[in-house]
Amino acid sequence: MEKIEGKATRLEQMIYILLAYPEGLTRAEIARRLGVHRSTVARYVHDLEQLGIPIWIDGQRVGINSDAYQIKVGVTIHEATAIHLAARLMATRMDERNPHAASALRKLGHELRILAPHVSRHLLLSAEVIEAQAQRQDPVFITILETLTRAWSQGRKVKVWHWHEKTNRVYEYLLSPYFLEPYAVGRTIHVIGFREPPGAIRTLKVERIRRAEITATPYTIPHDFDPRNLLRDAWGIWYTEEEPVEVILRFHPRVAHRVKETRWHPSEHLEEQPNGALIWRARVAEPQEMLPWIRGWGADVEVLAPEELRLTLIREAKALARLYGVASEPTPDDPDYDQKRFQQLFDTE
Repeated sequence: MEKIEGKATRLEQMIYILLAYPEGLTRAEIARRLGVHRSTVARYVHDLEQLGIPIWIDGQRVGINSDAYQIKVGVTIHEATAIHLAARLMATRMDERNPHAASALRKLGHELRILAPHVSRHLLLSAEVIEAQAQRQDPVFITILETLTRAWSQGRKVKVWHWHEKTNRVYEYLLSPYFLEPYAVGRTIHVIGFREPPGAIRTLKVERIRRAEITATPYTIPHDFDPRNLLRDAWGIWYTEEEPVEVILRFHPRVAHRVKETRWHPSEHLEEQPNGALIWRARVAEPQEMLPWIRGWGADVEVLAPEELRLTLIREAKALARLYGVASEPTPDDPDYDQKRFQQLFDTE
């Protein structure tokens, strides 16, 4: 009679073995790894099925459906609160209906009903927000995300058809997914990985991938790949191999306290001015990515550097003046006029 402890250990070992081989193994291969007879493996397969493990059988091969396999994770109440905050960000910053996210929140919410009923209730409400009718329903997006997740987890390259905005064309690439990164500003998700062509690390917006197919070609993520280093200088998702650019902004005194309340970039440096204004400096990979954030401060911020970013805002300010009919006088050709005019607006309470 097989000891219960030994059998339980081998069943657990068998689960981990099958998870490591998504293509499955023959009963003989499993038996060699466990040190048991093939007939014993047949009984173990039945036992795992009885335990609810999503086993699949294809001829002589046995495997686990990794998409359906449930991971058991225990969390403290403080960890659950952290998940709640992350869930709220997801619910309010992602516009795609994501049934997997909603399902995960519901499971956590139900588990917390007794321990933390208030947290539980709002996790369940966040799940409702993610699945609300107001969210964009794009089954292609979910299928693409599932395919990328599966390829990433199994270490297999994926063929993608990606739409390029500038050319309005769809290009075919072979991609090795290294990382998935959400982007709150654009309410999007990006996949970072090794793309062929051009044979280099690139970032693709998941929402622009029209089709994705997993291949049988394996890949490994380089040991020195670290998304923290890659995105260290990025304002959001844009990174570059060039040196980061120093961005200098001057904030009006009426918003200086709000700027100081948040650390907007790892490299930022603040300089308080005698008149209550605030000089904000940071080294950013792609300053153009900051435009939506800078625009959000309106006339309470002035771009001092780099010059290209400043000129972009000047052109936009002129266009807005024309759009709203406030440019009653011709704009002077004096190159210093813009700076003087912006300074005048800045100093006005």
